[in-house]
Order: sequence, then C-alpha cells, then structure tokens
Amino acid sequence: MAEERHAPAAGDPRARRRGQGELEAQVLAVLQRAPGPATAGWVQERLDGGLAYTTVMTILSRLHAKKAVSRTRAGRSYLWQAASDAAGLAALRMRRMLDGEPDRDAVLASFVTALLPHDEELLRTLLDSAAPDGPAPAGAATVPGAPAEPAAADRER
Repeated sequence: MAEERHAPAAGDPRARRRGQGELEAQVLAVLQRAPGPATAGWVQERLDGGLAYTTVMTILSRLHAKKAVSRTRAGRSYLWQAASDAAGLAALRMRRMLDGEPDRDAVLASFVTALLPHDEELLRTLLDSAAPDGPAPAGAATVPGAPAEPAAADRER
C-alpha cells in the first residue's frame, strides 16, 4: 500500500525555507495595503504562516534600517508605514550587493552584457530620461558620471 505524504510541519527541518527577502516583501505588501500607518500586531494578523510577533518586529526593524519603511512613535510602540515597494526593495538589495564588490565597473559591465534585449532597451530609456539634458547624443556616454569618449582630435595627441 502506498505511503501517504503530508506537507512538512512548520517545525520540521524539511519544511520549505523562504527565499531571501521573501518575508520582507510580504511585510511590505501588507503595509502598502494598510489604510494608513499600522502596528506590528496589525501586520502580523494579515500575514500568512502564523509568524511570531517578535519575527514581525525583527522584519520591520530590518526594513526600517534599509529605509524601506518609516515608523512613528505611538505611546510605547510604533506605527509603521511603507516607504518603498517590492521593486524598491529589490533595487536596494542590488545596490547593496554592488556596493560590496571591489570592482563596480566590472560588475556593472557584466550585468549589462547579460541583459535581455528588452531589458537593455528599457535600461537605456531609463538612463536617458534620468539625464539632466535629456537623451545623450549618439556615441556619447549614457551613464551619468561616466567619462565621455575623448574627441578624435584629443585622441591623436
């Protein structure tokens, strides 16, 4: 007779581990749906998985350190509000990863060369729209702060 299989219990070591940042994203999503600033208890009630209050507080504190949420004192506790969305949190993680690398130029070059064509075009459009003078002329550096290619006359010297 076939053995019945059940999902692992929460305390079972075979239970599915959440991906890095998954709880943070869930907490941010709950805060974004809130009608206004919310308590940690309110957030906890709306999260799936029956997380402990202390776990929710830890996640909120980490998000606050990353400036993804803001908090204001309300008596002895805090009211929390999303200052970023999931995309903003992902971008923050990408910046932190980049900041931790000794050769930023190589990391960015590797990242850009691995982009899909649509993503590359989107990145070009975003960089062009972020430039103070609008789109850069063809052949000019498009990354803000990147040195421009020297003029032909300068290269010949």
